[in-house]
Amino acid sequence: MKHSKQVWFAVAGGAAGLVNGFFGGGGGMILVPMLAGKCGLDRRQAFATSVAVIAPLCALSAGIYCLRGDLELSAALPYLAGGLVGGLIGGRVFKQLSMKWLRRLFALLILYGGVRALL
Repeated sequence: MKHSKQVWFAVAGGAAGLVNGFFGGGGGMILVPMLAGKCGLDRRQAFATSVAVIAPLCALSAGIYCLRGDLELSAALPYLAGGLVGGLIGGRVFKQLSMKWLRRLFALLILYGGVRALL
């Protein structure tokens, strides 16, 4: 049982890394459902674990894009500043929201991303 869970953790990380590498982000949309479903974490742990996994994956993807000359760092800096503030606020609010609302917000985020990708 424990070995099976470790395999699913590795598969989830690989899938998240693949999505991050292809699209420059979005691995959490793959990772959260896999961590909660196949890996057996409760939803709150899955969200938090996803952030811990995605941060280094994003840094790796950004490094690769930078080495290839595809990263415009000056354009990214304002988003980084806003993202830091949003991350601080989100981290504080995270514990206070019910799982019902966290699931709904996550579903809306996935839906928004899907619609934007199609249009």
